[in-house]
Amino acid sequence: MIRLSAFADESDNSLEGQIAGLKRNGISLLEIRNINGKNVMELTDEEAKAIRARLDEEGIKVWSIGSPIGKKDINLSEEEHLADAKRGCELAHILGANNIRCFSFYNVVDDATHAKMLDLLKKFVAIGNENGVKMCHENDKGLYGDNLSRTKDVLDNTPGLYYVYDPANFLQVGEKSADTIAELAGRAFYFHIKDVVAETGELVPAGYGDGNIKGLVGGIKDDKVLTIEPHLKIFGGYVLNDKTVLKTKFHFETNVEAFDAACAAIKKVLTEVGYVEKEGAFVK
Repeated sequence: MIRLSAFADESDNSLEGQIAGLKRNGISLLEIRNINGKNVMELTDEEAKAIRARLDEEGIKVWSIGSPIGKKDINLSEEEHLADAKRGCELAHILGANNIRCFSFYNVVDDATHAKMLDLLKKFVAIGNENGVKMCHENDKGLYGDNLSRTKDVLDNTPGLYYVYDPANFLQVGEKSADTIAELAGRAFYFHIKDVVAETGELVPAGYGDGNIKGLVGGIKDDKVLTIEPHLKIFGGYVLNDKTVLKTKFHFETNVEAFDAACAAIKKVLTEVGYVEKEGAFVK
């Protein structure tokens, strides 16, 4: 069985707009990243409780905290990095999430910063374990764990760290999808679904680029969650989360149109590899 989640902030900045986007596309899981102009990590306890109550009313569960934990300079203090992980766990409890997306730092350039990176990631895992939360590393461009070899290094040397496979991010650092699927797709706890044309760097709906989304999804053997991360149009929180210029191939008039196109695209791929949508999930 495959269930779909989404970064619904790409459909709308507001909570109500995100709920509408998820409901419109028959998705009941949210990877929460930005709400009402705030990154999830900036929410107060009271704001997080109100969001949880509203999502509960609509039957929507927070699948993962789409945090920027670890998306910082490795040279910042250990205390700052660990405080982020602890706060992420507090928010996960309030929002009802079991998972937190995290990263492996900027400026890991020598043996000392490499050792610090691994030590911090192990401490992230320990903090997650203490709080019953899975810490999930995403490969992302510009950070240490961006390419195939460094992502493997992170996973091989951080016991208990879960993995989020992002096909587009690998393509954007020059990796080939066949290589990363063969080496890492089977290690993924869940997936981020976005696609890119490797030659131009243009982001496209799933199945329209070189991420071999069809092969990736077709190779899934057990129950998984796919988080739709369209990146097909600039959205409110993009500049808060990504330091690069967004290049897209197709034009969409609105964020709603772009988000709905992304949802339709991955559903089409799932159908093509033999899945049937049933009661909010996809089954074979």
